[in-house]
Amino acid sequence: MGALLWVLVPGVASAGEEYVVQKGDTLGGIAQKFAVTARAIQNHNDLASPDRIVVGQTLRIPPGPDAPLKYVVQPGDTLEAIARKHGFSTRELVTYNELNNPDSLRVGQVILVPGTPTVRRAGLPAALARELDRTRVRRGWTHIVIHHSGTARGNVKDMDRYHRDHRRMENGLGYHFVIGNGNGMRDGEIAMGPRWPRQLDGGHLASAAQNKYSIGICLVGNFDESPPTPRQIESLRALIQYLQRRCNIRTGHVTTHTRINIRPTACPGRHFPTDAFLRSL
Repeated sequence: MGALLWVLVPGVASAGEEYVVQKGDTLGGIAQKFAVTARAIQNHNDLASPDRIVVGQTLRIPPGPDAPLKYVVQPGDTLEAIARKHGFSTRELVTYNELNNPDSLRVGQVILVPGTPTVRRAGLPAALARELDRTRVRRGWTHIVIHHSGTARGNVKDMDRYHRDHRRMENGLGYHFVIGNGNGMRDGEIAMGPRWPRQLDGGHLASAAQNKYSIGICLVGNFDESPPTPRQIESLRALIQYLQRRCNIRTGHVTTHTRINIRPTACPGRHFPTDAFLRSL
């Protein structure tokens, strides 16, 4: 792959800018020109529907937070590689660029990459976000499964030792991520287990087949006795939303241990707010 070549896209909207709708315009296309979202323009103009714009109509453009980037395709590039490097799914870049055939990139072709890292990584510490971005994610992750540790305290090192020594798991910690509760780890701290950088199957479900496509996240705590902390919920939401975008996982495929496991289990406990949390994604 050749060296990366980036330039800033001109046309980021400034406060008070207006645009007169031209023949063939769509709200999505106008939004792309000004590096904002179609929803932002719709709300800024009190439009009842994003499909109801007419030629000659004047739209007020809300200020854009970040300029998209123009990426110039180099020899050997694929859209999947470009998307993966910047934390997007291939589908997101296909939609953003209105590509008819994502498999037919041309050297010199310009691909717009949304300049929204602060949105993509909202709530994630910068160091963790960089580490996550560096991981080369394999195909096939389709589900995210939420667990609790069932213990009052815990950390990655101790949980890894337990899984190796007592559960005889060759690759150690069965979860891909652990979120602390202030006892053994900082409250809300997200720790990456050794399986995620290596892109290994999980060891958190009873089914080997399910472990191949399910990312496991464990929150430290016994939620049969008390609920997760607000910081744990905040970190869990931020991590899941990042993984959804990175791995192109539908919200309907974010679930809990008890809802997907082939054997009966109460995990993540009766005090985990399952329905409310899933609705918040």
